[in-house]
Amino acid sequence: MNQTIAKRLVLYVVGLFLLALGATFSIIADIGVSPVTSLPYALALVTGLSVGIMTFVANFIYIILQVIFLKQIRWKNFSIQLVIAFLFGSFMDVTIWLTKPLPEADSIWLIVLYFVLGLVFVAFALLFYFTSSLPTMPYDSLTYAVANKWQFPFGKTKMVSDMINVIVSIIICLVFIQSFGSIGIGTFIAAYGVGKLVGVFLTHLQPRLKAWVFKANEEEND
Repeated sequence: MNQTIAKRLVLYVVGLFLLALGATFSIIADIGVSPVTSLPYALALVTGLSVGIMTFVANFIYIILQVIFLKQIRWKNFSIQLVIAFLFGSFMDVTIWLTKPLPEADSIWLIVLYFVLGLVFVAFALLFYFTSSLPTMPYDSLTYAVANKWQFPFGKTKMVSDMINVIVSIIICLVFIQSFGSIGIGTFIAAYGVGKLVGVFLTHLQPRLKAWVFKANEEEND
């Protein structure tokens, strides 16, 4: 394994871990999780199973939906996405366990602190995730599949996907636990705020990150 591939793998795995950590902080802030996390967390609230298990289940559903939309099974891609879903689900349970000693968000200051940490961790996660240029997570792969099938812009398709995820989560929570559960004001702030932060990080930090990742390749070519 050459240095560039190793660095890309490190970025990818760290990105997945930070994504899970960011989602966990949004959960403990308790004012609504991000649209992407809303369905797994809603399922966890309803079933009583861990967020990690429900994250894997939700991502498995996204993989099945890809098969339905594409009308074919690409076994290699299917297998890779299953591994990614399992890894991310495991990271969710690990980060929830790691943050258990933290004080409960029982004041406005702790709520804001946890929520902001969640946004920042997710933004850094996506910076690492995109820079690694490795296979996307099932949710993003599903969005790409829909966008490509009907020739929709990815950005607009992502907005619609997030909206559907939130609506389904609200329905599940209202039907089974008679509350909005995973959805709150934080959900809508995250939908806007993460995109803005990622845009800033990609503009100012990604060039340096790419230079570090692909430095080995440039040296070999020289």
